[in-house]
Amino acid sequence: MSASAAGYVVAIDNGSQSTKVLIVDGDGTVHASARVALRPYSSPAPGRWEHPDDDLWDSIVAATRAAVADFAGDPAEIRGIGLCTIRFCRAVLRADGSLAQPVMSWMDERLPRAYERETDEAVYVTTSSGYITHKLTGERQDAAGNVQGSWPIDTAHWAWSMDAAEYERVGLGREMLFDLVAPGEALGTLASEVALLLGLPAGIPVIATSNDKAVEALGAGLQDEGDALLSLGTYVATMTPGDRPLPPHPDVWTNFSSQPGGYLYESAGVRRGMWTVSWFRDVVSGSIEATSEDDLNRGADNVPAGAGGLVAALDWLAPADEPWRRGALVGFDGTQGRFHIYRAILEALAIETESADARARRALGRDRRSLIVTGGGSESDLMLRILAAVYGVPVRTPRVRDAAGMGAAICAAVGTGLHPTWADAITAMVGTGQEIQPDLELVSAYGEVRQTYRRVIPRVRTLFSP
Repeated sequence: MSASAAGYVVAIDNGSQSTKVLIVDGDGTVHASARVALRPYSSPAPGRWEHPDDDLWDSIVAATRAAVADFAGDPAEIRGIGLCTIRFCRAVLRADGSLAQPVMSWMDERLPRAYERETDEAVYVTTSSGYITHKLTGERQDAAGNVQGSWPIDTAHWAWSMDAAEYERVGLGREMLFDLVAPGEALGTLASEVALLLGLPAGIPVIATSNDKAVEALGAGLQDEGDALLSLGTYVATMTPGDRPLPPHPDVWTNFSSQPGGYLYESAGVRRGMWTVSWFRDVVSGSIEATSEDDLNRGADNVPAGAGGLVAALDWLAPADEPWRRGALVGFDGTQGRFHIYRAILEALAIETESADARARRALGRDRRSLIVTGGGSESDLMLRILAAVYGVPVRTPRVRDAAGMGAAICAAVGTGLHPTWADAITAMVGTGQEIQPDLELVSAYGEVRQTYRRVIPRVRTLFSP
């Protein structure tokens, strides 16, 4: 580790299914890590999805304590924390910053609508990162780049809107909102009692990142507009760098990046992508002893492209504008088994996201030259080969597969002075893992499979329409 990069940072990656914590040095080397699964969402009514009790905070505490326990270095040399949390969540807080009601997941039907008060105890309304910031520091501040959805945000200026009509539209007053902080700047300092709980030095800065997808793009080294980054998480979509907000478009929308003033252009996506993979694994594990994703990947690797004629409609969570859509598997003829189903789900993820990325790129007028793949699904060699064939371009993964964790570490490295610039931090901390070229036989085979999807999926979706 170079002298200019002496010290460590803690990266908190609070995702949709788990919280992961890394302790990283200025060269991007991970010295300790831990992962704690989130509890299953609660659904008190149809369309409502909430994090039970104080699950987000509890998982962060448990994962941080475990990572610190695994750390062989001196905790006194930890210089700061990069905080990355799930985007599109809503936390309603009492005056003291405690939860007035459970945190609403990004899947909750209330999120696209204007806020409606459900409890008299509600004083503040913020994002998941605003809530966790308050828990860590006691400050009422939030990451500007995590304010996406029904908020009165001025996207061009990374600031709360000056238009009173925007506040009326979203049902919020300015006094209900936390102050906004740019990526790489301090949200506050770690409170003494929290530092004792986590095993970290008191008073170290908690550094703002952005939304989890943007932080993932930063940690994966997404810089070139010819690159598409595919995030294989609960929500699966592609991103490419941008330099300004775009006008509304059906095939591409503007997200904040994880560098101040930057943007990402994001395609449409699959709302329960890798969640569907986990769901199928758990269904199979319930009937076949000790079935893991590794077992499923090995078995599916022996299934030919096209999964024996199976087609998966990945609507396990319908989009808000077409709530009647449902997930489906069609094409059974008695010859397929669990490995065919598993491969069909992977193929559907590749085909649907490639189609969405192609539409976005047509709208942007950009060619696709390579694909960066992040998230838990990037650990599957089978999935990477399918993606290379379906997208038709070389595929690579970041050296550290938890790209959101590395992105949070980069933000913390810049914010604490481990690196003087964003470019220096990215160069030092981001590396390449696997690289896969498209297999020409698979490319040809998936050309035919894609035609099948184009015929079948629209018909399947009409089965459930009113």
